[in-house]
Amino acid sequence: MSPRSSRSVLLWSVAVSLLIVLASVAGLSDPRVYGQETANWAAQAKGQDLGNLLAVIVLLTAALRYRTGSQPAGLVWLGTLLYLVYAFVVYAMAVHLNYLFGVYVAVLGLSAWAVIFQVNDVRRGGVHYPQGTPRTVAACVVIATGVLFAGLWLSELVPALVTGTVPASLTEAGLWVNPIHVLDLALVLPGFMIAGIAALRDRVHGLFWLGPWLVFSALMGASIVAAMVLMITAGATNAAPALVMVSLVVAASLYALWGYLKQPTTT
Repeated sequence: MSPRSSRSVLLWSVAVSLLIVLASVAGLSDPRVYGQETANWAAQAKGQDLGNLLAVIVLLTAALRYRTGSQPAGLVWLGTLLYLVYAFVVYAMAVHLNYLFGVYVAVLGLSAWAVIFQVNDVRRGGVHYPQGTPRTVAACVVIATGVLFAGLWLSELVPALVTGTVPASLTEAGLWVNPIHVLDLALVLPGFMIAGIAALRDRVHGLFWLGPWLVFSALMGASIVAAMVLMITAGATNAAPALVMVSLVVAASLYALWGYLKQPTTT
């Protein structure tokens, strides 16, 4: 890892983090930001705001650790940026136009370009991967998470498409199409499964992306948990099962990530 690369990682992180703090604090404190959303979608957005503040801490910590020579921190950094790209696509595309729109687009662009410009430097930095159980556990967790959420979304969408009805979740959120379904089914969940299967086959690209996808899973799950807690606090009675399920996904992702990055043994 070159000093220039580590400095770039830190600069990207600071720029993105400042904008995220601005957007998240405004979203949580200013009723105008989500004033045009349904109660359900506003609660989900505020849960995402809380998750984004957590992501800022992870992003800056990973950037600082990477600057001091920690190669696993580079994987954590990339995974956090993937989460932010995903989150801010949703903000930019599925929140009514408000005074934070430019901030949403800026975070999306900076996060995406940071991944594009830095991923090869992280890959060339001599990342190491564990053998045995930690590798298998990490791969199985990302595969299982991909299968789980694909099954959940398809169990909702397929009957609606066959019968020509609108899923209840869309009505509650006030959306025509849920961008989360689109992003998950088109990109994220296939990415989980491809990385997991490739890692089990000892393919380098799969081993490389396992860490970032586990970070993504933990952060996204944390934001969903925050949203579920807000919804339950507001009186929702059907959020508890989702809260338990996603909490288990977060716990599994963190456990697998800890084992995968703790004691790397082989390139």
